[in-house]
Amino acid sequence: MGKLFAPRALAAAGVAASSLLLSGCLLTPGAFTSQLTLSKGGAFTFTYDGEIAAMGLSDLARMGTIDEFEPECYDDDFEETECTDEEIAEQKVEWEAEQAKDKAEKEQFVQMMGGLDPADPESAQKLADSLSKQAGFRSVSHKGNGVYDVDFAVSGQMTHSFVFPMVEKMPTMSPFVIAIPRGDGSVRIEAPGFGGNDSMADPGMAMMMGMASKQAGPDAPKAVLPDGTFTIRTDGRILANNTDEGPAENGGMQVLSWDVNSTSKVAPTALIALD
Repeated sequence: MGKLFAPRALAAAGVAASSLLLSGCLLTPGAFTSQLTLSKGGAFTFTYDGEIAAMGLSDLARMGTIDEFEPECYDDDFEETECTDEEIAEQKVEWEAEQAKDKAEKEQFVQMMGGLDPADPESAQKLADSLSKQAGFRSVSHKGNGVYDVDFAVSGQMTHSFVFPMVEKMPTMSPFVIAIPRGDGSVRIEAPGFGGNDSMADPGMAMMMGMASKQAGPDAPKAVLPDGTFTIRTDGRILANNTDEGPAENGGMQVLSWDVNSTSKVAPTALIALD
């Protein structure tokens, strides 16, 4: 009764991962160090040095599908058996439907990326050039497969909300870091891109990406997962934070630090009074 189509089962992880990406974050941190310095009066400096990955849906589509149609059937004992003409026809219809869906999702993803496809070398370089034109990006280089080395630094006054990263012509996405000034003179800092269910640090998302990469074989792009440190330095009053150790003293400043990796379940948060 060979009815099981093995490649279709293997495709499920790639399709699910691409769907999650399509509905969630488009950029994710890789190896990095990042620091936010907040001073009384509202002056701030933010730096990010490391990798940013633009997860290309076309890469994920390759992870979950096969290049050519190859029917596979198994009997009740899960032993491979010859497919009947009817089973081959049924599997080919399903395979073609999966290919069409992957193509449509890739096109949708590219549109969301402002017409840029991270899997295309020329398009990927255009994204690097676009980022280089934005204030704060001191250097941007494409390493391949939609992964960029970024050196970002910006200083200013905390008179309005700060979000990183923001990419011109791309939709609002789950940011790495948000700083929101309040009317009472305090600033709330959240880093959803560095942990929790809204980021690639979410263990479920990491597992899905790992499954898709494993099934794609050794030549597939490897999933880029967060691996770094986020630090807040301030001479203000720390009203709340979710670090394990609390603030440390260094050079007259209070220092909060979070280790960020693929198992981070809680996004870094802090509330700091700057009056």
